[in-house]
Amino acid sequence: MLPLVQAPPAALVAERVRERLRAEHADPARDPGYAAQIVRAEVRRHNDFALARGLAPVDDEASCVRDVLATVAGYGPLQTYLDDPTVEELWINAPDRIFIARGGVSERVPLALTDVQVRDLVERMLHASGRRVDLSQPFVDASLPDGSRLHVVIPDITRRHWAVNVRKFLPAFRDLDRLVAARSLSPAGAELLRGAMRDGRSVLVSGATHAGKTTLLGALIAAAPAHHRIVTVEETFELAVDAPDLVALQGRQPSLEGTGEVSMRRLVKEALRMRPDRLVVGEVRDAEALDLLLALNTGVPGAATIHANSAREALTKLCALPLLAGRNIDAGFVQPAVAASVDLVVHCERDASGRRRVAEIVVPTGIGALGVEARTVYRGDAP
Repeated sequence: MLPLVQAPPAALVAERVRERLRAEHADPARDPGYAAQIVRAEVRRHNDFALARGLAPVDDEASCVRDVLATVAGYGPLQTYLDDPTVEELWINAPDRIFIARGGVSERVPLALTDVQVRDLVERMLHASGRRVDLSQPFVDASLPDGSRLHVVIPDITRRHWAVNVRKFLPAFRDLDRLVAARSLSPAGAELLRGAMRDGRSVLVSGATHAGKTTLLGALIAAAPAHHRIVTVEETFELAVDAPDLVALQGRQPSLEGTGEVSMRRLVKEALRMRPDRLVVGEVRDAEALDLLLALNTGVPGAATIHANSAREALTKLCALPLLAGRNIDAGFVQPAVAASVDLVVHCERDASGRRRVAEIVVPTGIGALGVEARTVYRGDAP
């Protein structure tokens, strides 16, 4: 007869904590303090009766409390990495292939889950967002309660396993002075950008993926005058920023019936009805570029990010995206509008060592033979 395998103490405690939370109709996500109180009580209760019941005691009560809380209220084995302030991103390629990024450099972590665990974690992450992922909606973007961004793709879009990405937005670089301290920007560059925000100039932030565009955009918002009313528009909340007078808007996926979708274009139009002193678009990637351009040309200062390989290519792309809005939009309208309404383009780069920096700032100067021309007013130190 095979001997019975005893469950680890943390697993036994976690099951009792779940039972109590269900019985008391308590939500650990809404009241983490009460959940922690129950966990501590159940850990002590386990140790009080462990020896009499032939169970293994909990040797490190504080560690057990953290593990159980991560299981019932957090994100299980991933919680340690999500709580680590040096980890800026975490992604799962397969249950046994999990990676994190620190300082722009990726590393594989010694952690292996199961397909069921990955699905359970994703469902728990999506619970508070109201968004879903299924065969009819195989992609999802959502915000976690701490402001991190979750992106998930499921089979058969992926070959076999769920692909999960969690991008954290660290509080260490929430203003221009901290970017200067991190050598991402010189004091002169910071003063240039601070003056642009103070004077109500429109700023476009460009760069490749993971180059620090969203971080810089958040720092720019923090540099805006305190009396400015700021309205931000995003597909999914990523700009973890605060200001005395700020409204944050995000899009919405269609329902199961295919209704109720709120697009970026709709959000930009609605934002203009909210009396903004500055309109912020988290990322311009589609036809909403036209609505942003129209807003800038009515005197509303803006700030936005855009994927591009250089500051000048960002201007070219901003001239092309509005054409997606319809056949009645042509370059003869768009190019002069871009040249007149965009005051600065700030280009971000990330080098091979993971260091992120502002590489260049340009000012549009008018229309030339090749489109919108620009003059460089700042060049960052080479890595």
